[in-house]
Amino acid sequence: MADNQKDDLDIQEPEYEYAYESGDDRDCGYYGTGSTTPPKDHAWVVALVLVLLILCSGLLTALGLMDIHPFRQPNPTEPQTSVSFFAVDGTVPRNLEEPDDMESLSTQPSEGPVCPVDPDTDLQLKPSPDSGSDTAEKGPLSWQDVYAKVIPSVVSITTTSNTSTSSGTGVVMSCNGYIITNSHVVENATGISVLLTDGRVFDATCVGQDAISDLAVLYIQADNLVPAEFGDSSALRVGDDVVAIGDPLGVELRGTMTDGIISAINRDLKIGGKTMTLLQTTAALNSGNSGGPLVNCYGQVVGINTMKIGDYASVSGVEGLGFAIPMTSAKSVVQQLMTNGYVAGRPSLGVKGQMVSNFYQYYYHLPVGLLITEVIEGSSAAQTGLQLGDILLSVDGTRITGVNVLEELLYTTEVGDSVDVTIYRSGREYRMSFEIEEAKG
Repeated sequence: MADNQKDDLDIQEPEYEYAYESGDDRDCGYYGTGSTTPPKDHAWVVALVLVLLILCSGLLTALGLMDIHPFRQPNPTEPQTSVSFFAVDGTVPRNLEEPDDMESLSTQPSEGPVCPVDPDTDLQLKPSPDSGSDTAEKGPLSWQDVYAKVIPSVVSITTTSNTSTSSGTGVVMSCNGYIITNSHVVENATGISVLLTDGRVFDATCVGQDAISDLAVLYIQADNLVPAEFGDSSALRVGDDVVAIGDPLGVELRGTMTDGIISAINRDLKIGGKTMTLLQTTAALNSGNSGGPLVNCYGQVVGINTMKIGDYASVSGVEGLGFAIPMTSAKSVVQQLMTNGYVAGRPSLGVKGQMVSNFYQYYYHLPVGLLITEVIEGSSAAQTGLQLGDILLSVDGTRITGVNVLEELLYTTEVGDSVDVTIYRSGREYRMSFEIEEAKG
């Protein structure tokens, strides 16, 4: 009986398999209850892997020191999809290299054309070269002459904020210090620096900016600047030759010119809830080109470069899809920014804020929404009782899950409309209504 019980409990030992990988080859020997061949010594494989890791680390470190980022992407504010839109400003972790004699450069004007009169706020567009103007009669300029004509009017812009430093490009509008660039170049900037082609550096102030058109006007206290010649973009045709001039990837490559053609006219793109009507071009645009000029073959600025579609890291093979704001559209916006500091009729809730971070949602058990950081004094929101620290949860029943959601809602409203909002305050939700007001910068 005991022997039978022992037989019943006799459990056969399993076989243990050891598989070793070396590249694509697999050596499947058995050791123990299988093959009596001991495992091969693969110490050399481990050593080779360690050597490769050390070499890769050293290479990446060297690239970092040279400011070459093979995997760096632009700074999108939207989740990436198969086709993504990227503003071409880019964040550059570097400071503008200042000339040795900074004081003299900042205070002494360079020799140049004397501004005959103080320019008015009206941006002048020269007639189309195809309309029989004197420029057209002389024929197109060579690209060398176009560059020589335009480059004195192109400036490098460096902005600083609480968290980063970024760069962009601008175009001189008048000889007494007014400059056109993109709104996203100077958005949330705590400091703005402008580097002229002649080497002078100036601090700049923002006269006004408009996020919907993505345009901004800056002012520097400088004389004898060389204003660009602006052309009528409505005369452009698909296939016209153009060039873009700017600072791709930052000021180290400032003054770069890339050529292409006009690929499409009046291209409507919906970005962040707003629709922009833009010029499409094959001229290469990269981080830092934002705010720079798109120039025709007569040396006239016909557009302000603003964005591109895709990048090599997120949309493989997408190239030659750059976009610029037509000067015919920019003219009225720039004039209002010069006159008022803002564009009339833009809707606003009368508050400013930022989305509640994931950390604060988790640590303080706060809901998703827009944390109010400023309530405009005298606004309908202030009069209704909205306070600093409130969290805006929804507008007219739509949950505020991102700044782009709120912007898209605002673009569908008009000044004077009433909206119902839900806010979170001290652990409770409250509902209130107030009017949409005109944004004034």
